[in-house]
Amino acid sequence: MAERLALTLSPLPSQSSPAMASFFGTHAAAASSSIVPNTSAAAPSTRLTFSSSSSSTSLASLRFLRSSPPVSHLFLNSKKRLLVPLVSKRGLSAAVTPKCAASDPDQLKGAREDIKAILKANFCHPILVRLGWHDAGTYNKNIQEWPQRGGANGSLRFEIELKHAANAGLVNALKLIQPIKDKYPGVTYADLFQLASATAIEEAGGPKIPMKYGRVDVTAPTDCPEEGRLPDAGPPSPADHLREVFYRMGLSDKEIVALSGAHTLGRSRPERSGWGKSETKYTKDGPGAPGGQSWTVQWLKFDNSYFKDIKQRRDEDLLVLPTDAVLFEDPSFKVYAEKYAEDQEAFFKDYAEAHAKLSNLGAKFDPAEGIVINDGSSESAPEKFVASKYSSGKKELSPSMKQKIREEYEAFGGSPDKPLPTNYFLNIIIVIAVLAVLSSLVVN
Repeated sequence: MAERLALTLSPLPSQSSPAMASFFGTHAAAASSSIVPNTSAAAPSTRLTFSSSSSSTSLASLRFLRSSPPVSHLFLNSKKRLLVPLVSKRGLSAAVTPKCAASDPDQLKGAREDIKAILKANFCHPILVRLGWHDAGTYNKNIQEWPQRGGANGSLRFEIELKHAANAGLVNALKLIQPIKDKYPGVTYADLFQLASATAIEEAGGPKIPMKYGRVDVTAPTDCPEEGRLPDAGPPSPADHLREVFYRMGLSDKEIVALSGAHTLGRSRPERSGWGKSETKYTKDGPGAPGGQSWTVQWLKFDNSYFKDIKQRRDEDLLVLPTDAVLFEDPSFKVYAEKYAEDQEAFFKDYAEAHAKLSNLGAKFDPAEGIVINDGSSESAPEKFVASKYSSGKKELSPSMKQKIREEYEAFGGSPDKPLPTNYFLNIIIVIAVLAVLSSLVVN
């Protein structure tokens, strides 16, 4: 049964459980106002109530706040495609079945340029990084079925997952990029979240992330993962907790440490996560909404200062969480943390690889090989050579595979208009015969 929606812009409520603060980041949103769901205690089922201080607020830009009844183990045994009500300026429209499709390459490029503009205007790099991470970070390698396995599938747009304690404040990130989704409907939410995250890293001075796109969206709140898959910031045993969560995703110690380096961006706000100071000398004047405590002095610049500052711990105005400190305490983590503190180039290389891997976790791609968008053109990711695909039958070789074969052929001196000289093959036969004779003599 469709539930009623009204709108409001008001400060986010504080989180009452510091233990549920997400390791993936408790970054502050750039916007000073936010969209906040309020639950009515008297209602038998969840009812979202919003008020609006601005008559110009567009309902169309808030379509990601589609409500659903609270259900435990949401994604288990869900075989039925649900009809999802769409919200428009005229209210709830007739229910339609959403379409699962890959993203349009040209629209992906347009969305990337619009994301760059938002980053410049709002200084929202940290929260957009966090948005992509939290959508992908629910992946469980031990579950094969999609979307039950979690991962980068766009489920974070649904209100039931946004309400997870680890996702506090991410409604602000959705508010920022929803107009881009409206402008480019041919881009899936799953791709948009990861595009925003990678673009934010690059625009903050970080490495180029080798991304691919074409992720398929889940279609209903029942496809959301259960709460508790994201890491905490202050568990009793930080090293064990990090390994438990990240190993479940199929990530290594090196990747855990490299990804932790993204905390060089952003701030933690105690009213949301229970961690950090309300403001410091580095955050009291912004940019963006002032306040919070940052991990680094220049918290909108992506570099290796996170590792340097944690190692030195000389500044009380810089945040160090238990999951940060353990990087220099655990013997295996420490090897990489020390390396990244000394070598920014090594950190950038490992981070770019780890970020790309994280962004692909659990995703279902269409086309299966994904789509690569470059500044000049959009093309499918390079085709992997699988011998079994070409060993039998009448399957036509793809253009890329034909080009590979041609290059190898020409490397021996052949060409489409010039066959290899016959003495080339004769020489090969003679060499093989000589080797055979020599082998026979040695054996005798």
